[in-house]
Amino acid sequence: MEPFTYTRPTSVPAAIAAFAEAGERARYIAGGTTLYDLMKLGVDTPAHLVDVGAIAGLDRIDTAGDTLRFGGGAPMADVAADPVVAGEYPVLAEALWKAASQQLRNMATVGGNLLQRTRCLYFRHGAGGLYPCNKREPGSGCAAIGGLDRGQAVLGQSDACTAVSPGDWPVALVALDASVEVEGPEGARTFPVADLYRLPGETPHLEFTLRPGEIVTAITVPATAAGRRSTYHKVRERESYAFALASAAVALEMDGNTVAEARIALGGVATVPWRARAAEAVLAGATLTRDRALEAGRAAFADARSGRHNAFKIPLGAETVADAVMIAAGRTL
Repeated sequence: MEPFTYTRPTSVPAAIAAFAEAGERARYIAGGTTLYDLMKLGVDTPAHLVDVGAIAGLDRIDTAGDTLRFGGGAPMADVAADPVVAGEYPVLAEALWKAASQQLRNMATVGGNLLQRTRCLYFRHGAGGLYPCNKREPGSGCAAIGGLDRGQAVLGQSDACTAVSPGDWPVALVALDASVEVEGPEGARTFPVADLYRLPGETPHLEFTLRPGEIVTAITVPATAAGRRSTYHKVRERESYAFALASAAVALEMDGNTVAEARIALGGVATVPWRARAAEAVLAGATLTRDRALEAGRAAFADARSGRHNAFKIPLGAETVADAVMIAAGRTL
């Protein structure tokens, strides 16, 4: 790990000022559960860390009213355990409980989790020239394409990058049309969580739409009747602490056995948290059956494109969507 300097400001403006003063190799840090890993691996080499953990109010959780609001510094474990989240929005609570280990959830923040970087083996373990990676070193190539691509994306990939977006929490937020509040040198702004992520295209090293020096201050989720009839269904290789092979966040509004509205997002299969609009269209206005749910799942992957070793993700993903739809529909209001 390379030497770095460190500050711990107590306000958002002070943090932004410290970041600006340190220059382009500054990084914000909260729980540090991803950044410290990347620093040890030599993938990220910040010259200065701005620790936002001492900023008062950044960990506030407010679940009253028509909008849920989670401070960017709120620990994942605290948000998951909030009674309103756990009882009224199971898709949010389950996405957090099924992410990482309890120790990591105690440290990691909901704002930092939005910015978690890919677990692609070639990205994380190729520093020093062992494997080319366009995300780590722009223009160097992609060893995952034609390589060991079992965990890579089947949706949203490009000829430059197939790395999967690793998060669970962002998938649930995208399904519920959540927004993110950020603040930086140019002021504050709010935009959909879905717009935080860039498709890789020819510039996979540009992963997020944050401007230099911007910090995630809060996440807001509109209250919805579909909240209670929702789930985050995650298929992984072991039940404890594993990233998704395929996952689906589903929230439903039902009129008897008819789907009035479906919200579906996918994880573990795409380069960004993936909203499955085609699947939603299959379900809208339809009588819900297992066959119809599986039809929706297949629609979600109609444009999927596999590599050498990850074709299994397409039928697995379709079944994951179908299972999630039926789980959500079975939730008691």
